[in-house]
Amino acid sequence: MALLSILDIVPVPEGATPKDALHNSLNLARSAERWGYHRYWIAEHHNMVGAAGAATGTVVGFIAAGTSTIRVGAGGIMLPNHAPLVVAEQFGTLECLYPGRIDLGLGRAPGTDQFTARALRRDAMRAQEFPQEVIELQHFFAQPQPQQIVQAVPGAGLDVPIWVLGSGETGASVAASLGLPFAFASHFAPSALTNALEVYRSGFSPSAQLAAPYVMLGVNVVIADTQEEAERIFTSVQQRFINIVRGEPRKLPPPVDNMAGLWSPEEKARVSSMLTYSFVGTAEVVKDGLDGFLEMTKADELIVSATVFDPAARLRSYELLADLW
Repeated sequence: MALLSILDIVPVPEGATPKDALHNSLNLARSAERWGYHRYWIAEHHNMVGAAGAATGTVVGFIAAGTSTIRVGAGGIMLPNHAPLVVAEQFGTLECLYPGRIDLGLGRAPGTDQFTARALRRDAMRAQEFPQEVIELQHFFAQPQPQQIVQAVPGAGLDVPIWVLGSGETGASVAASLGLPFAFASHFAPSALTNALEVYRSGFSPSAQLAAPYVMLGVNVVIADTQEEAERIFTSVQQRFINIVRGEPRKLPPPVDNMAGLWSPEEKARVSSMLTYSFVGTAEVVKDGLDGFLEMTKADELIVSATVFDPAARLRSYELLADLW
């Protein structure tokens, strides 16, 4: 059976504040630890009023401090937004504070819009240097060499597992060439999944960190006691993606009884395509869907996103999913 983990954007529902969202996420992480989830990752997004995970390393520390055994990490740090040395120092510090529990997933996208990318002082060309910057980050985590001028303190000599995140073949190729585990964003970029897996697995070169390919795939999952209630809860996810498609950042909307009139046929088609790998319904329905997905992809691990409006319904969905495992 594949391992089961959680990807959290720290959703901010309408009527709530980022403070509320952060404490809701801590409550979920503590529950996930009891239910046996393997890891809990925070996503880096900027200028999104509906997501409170912008200071990703800080939120990772908050979650790690409030739990005791579950692995906690970034899913991910958008590396071109940050100097590799600073990332090594931040996650080296986290590893010192919570040894053996910290993961570092790395992406090359901005995690935001073009205007905010400029506000981040992000150089668009740095995305082309992503493979070299991952290697630079590995260098800072390695044991210091004699006469090494610049060291990450903390960071040097610490075992912080590095992952490469991706939504296409580029990330897959980088992960394969560096011998790193690969996390694919199939929860919103399903069309490139098959090719990315082929690129990663066929091109994988063993490394000191990893002897064989290891794949974690993102999926959206909403489970409730009835099919109708699960589908209603899922309308918040659909509305969130409508807002993304429209370029209209908003807090997470409440669920609705009917999506008719909320999206155009074109928007419906686009959102539905982005959410192809969404498994919604009763536990039995979701289990059948996930079994088929795992059979198709041979994933080693699933990382589940449930961007649900009601924190109690989000907890219930993850609890029911854990029961399946």
